[in-house]
Amino acid sequence: MSKKFITPLIDLKAEYQLIKDEIDQAIKKVVESGSFILGEEVVFLEKEIADYCQTKYAVGVASGTEALFLPLLALDIRPDDEIITTPFTFIATAEVIALLRAKPVFVDINPHTFNIDISKIEEAITPRTKAIIPVHLYGQPADMDFLLDLALKYNLTIVEDAAQAIGAEYKGKKVGSFGQVGALSFFPAKNLGGYGDGGMILTNDEEIYQKLKMLRVHGSSERYIHKYIGTNARLDEIQAAILRVKLRYLGDWIKKRRNIATKYTDLLSQARVKTPFVESFNLHVYNQYTIRAKERDRLSMRLLDEGIPTAVHYPIPLHLQEAFSYLKYKKGDFPESERAAREVLSLPIYPELKKETVEIIAHLIQRYTQDEG
Repeated sequence: MSKKFITPLIDLKAEYQLIKDEIDQAIKKVVESGSFILGEEVVFLEKEIADYCQTKYAVGVASGTEALFLPLLALDIRPDDEIITTPFTFIATAEVIALLRAKPVFVDINPHTFNIDISKIEEAITPRTKAIIPVHLYGQPADMDFLLDLALKYNLTIVEDAAQAIGAEYKGKKVGSFGQVGALSFFPAKNLGGYGDGGMILTNDEEIYQKLKMLRVHGSSERYIHKYIGTNARLDEIQAAILRVKLRYLGDWIKKRRNIATKYTDLLSQARVKTPFVESFNLHVYNQYTIRAKERDRLSMRLLDEGIPTAVHYPIPLHLQEAFSYLKYKKGDFPESERAAREVLSLPIYPELKKETVEIIAHLIQRYTQDEG
């Protein structure tokens, strides 16, 4: 017997129903055109995303992972180069480093923001360090001023992992526009999600831009003429058309997410959980609304019994994943990341989530955490 939920974690069906006619028309237009690969929809979307994210250029690619991988190819990252990043993120952030046989070097997180702890980065820099990949986790920007100063001091490249953070702002400027490159994901569950995989690379550097356009098409700008070893990482025309429709609503959706987050935070003020901390200079877009709870797993199960799904982003830090065992990290090396992995719990959040449902969820969390206290 299937579980009846009060609400899903994210409701993509409700979103579709609100803009169904526009989406259907956009898909129909592409199908009738017969142009499915790197057509005008991709070109238009790239321009619109670049304008929205305050960059000169944008390059549509097949996924958020490719949006992280191709910049490292473009920057000529070599085996044994070192790239600093956080262990508390989705595996793609560090996976792309390892795929090039470079070395991921992890730095622990700030326990309040879940982003990389800027006070610990400098001690991790060596003569082999080539880049830093900060992650704007859950939709909150990392401290970019400090990172840019550090990059300038040590001649490092900044690649922003903004996969969860399109529209987020650091001191009034959109994320993805600070580093040499920024990476976006259009995975369906993202604030701006397609109906399949997709991603976008942002940059203000024309040389990198031109190289990225070739790398996504097997290193070629002219058919059968290959300047670089690249890959097939093209954004589909249908996905671009869908995303162009949804981009028009993104600003409104972000406002609704922020209003829901404010409601959660107010209602959970007396619960025995930690609600998201937001730096005063940041505009958080809440791709996830993530609390911390000492008895996280028990709380999650009790909520599920009440028809409320939750998620854990992320239960095992990357330094403890088997895939990265060759790096020789061990339990205890990054205590804040490990503690966060035991405590974080993401609650339902999407623009169509009803106020009454938020109140029910918050009430149950308050009741259950008081019981545990």
